[in-house]
Amino acid sequence: MKVKICGITSLEDALATIASGADALGFVFYENSPRYISAINAKKIISELPPFVEKVGLFVNLDAKSINTIAKTSGISLIQLHFDVTNELCEALELPYIKVVRAQCPEDIKENETSYRLIDAYCEAYGGMGKRLNLEWFKDVDCSKIILAGGLSTDNVKECLAYGFYALDVSSGVEVSKGIKDPQKVSAFINAVKC
Repeated sequence: MKVKICGITSLEDALATIASGADALGFVFYENSPRYISAINAKKIISELPPFVEKVGLFVNLDAKSINTIAKTSGISLIQLHFDVTNELCEALELPYIKVVRAQCPEDIKENETSYRLIDAYCEAYGGMGKRLNLEWFKDVDCSKIILAGGLSTDNVKECLAYGFYALDVSSGVEVSKGIKDPQKVSAFINAVKC
């Protein structure tokens, strides 16, 4: 199972996270988020990273041209669409992308079920509020293309392992404060998933 640590705002956190075994880092390009990072500051971090680490940009309510510009400037390798998007927007993107399903009920998790997708708990604010999904919703569901997010932490990560998710995505559950990662929590989370 892969692990993405989202809300990276410093090179120190990025390198510590990679050293702990993270497969992907998330950069939040949503200005209303406390974990927001500009494309230029993300580029400064990304340019110092080793190869073979996925660099994911999280976008909310932007058009394809804006997303492509930020993606090119920052150097991300994957786009995460955290809002309802049209096929036209997706077709205009210049990088691979994954859609986010903001699930409110068990039926929602079957949305886009033939594609890799990130499933997060629905909340009014974008970018997540540390709200957990009911794992019972995933019983008897093929989770091999699902990246699970929302309210994950070292305290509850073990509960997720039996479902066979493609990946787990964590942010607030491994932080000291918003946007600042706790290296011990990051390491403990990744070890719980991979060991």
